[in-house]
Amino acid sequence: MNWLTRLIPSIGEKEPSASKSKVPDGLWNNCPACESILYQPELEKSLFVCPKCGHHLRIGARKRISIFLDQDSFNEISSDEETNNVLNFKDTKSYDQRIKEAVSSTGEKEALVTGVGKLDGKEVVVAAFEFRFMGGSMGQFVGEAFKIGCQNAVDLNCPFISVASSGGARMQEGIVSLMQLPKTVAAVNMLDQHKIPYVSVLTHPTTGGVSASFAMLGDIIIAEKGSMIGFA
Repeated sequence: MNWLTRLIPSIGEKEPSASKSKVPDGLWNNCPACESILYQPELEKSLFVCPKCGHHLRIGARKRISIFLDQDSFNEISSDEETNNVLNFKDTKSYDQRIKEAVSSTGEKEALVTGVGKLDGKEVVVAAFEFRFMGGSMGQFVGEAFKIGCQNAVDLNCPFISVASSGGARMQEGIVSLMQLPKTVAAVNMLDQHKIPYVSVLTHPTTGGVSASFAMLGDIIIAEKGSMIGFA
């Protein structure tokens, strides 16, 4: 028993859902699976895997990239594609407003971060989804950014790694979003034609149009424990 559990015996214990308390931001986190209260610095050391039950907590695209690539080796690949409200879509809010809110809350331009880095000294191209950006949904920008990432892997003759975390195609873009499915599949076929290894990492959740296209086409497919993966 360490000093912290002696001081607060109940810490780390599962509490009834009815009396579940709010965990302070910053220093503490809680596991959504077992509800254990976790010390944030220790959680980061365990790579955001709960030491109590082994649950993989969700992490952002840039954090994930920083964890598995060599330090300071990542260089982002920019895309000239812009997210446009081609259908003038509006539900309770306009699509334009939802995009502005997503940009503001995440600090990202869109739901996919793509770039070149080194993994154990070897060059790789990485495309990682940011789920906080509209559920990691795939619209025109994401499809184009994925294609550009694949093209860079071909040009550099290095492996391509995608990390999926997405609810699927972005409904606000309608058929434009659905057209990203064949576009990303064509990009993966380009990797295959040039004998470029493609590793697909599936995290929670990987569903919808993303699972029905490039996510399931990896030469090697790796899934995080407990991830929801599927298509309906």
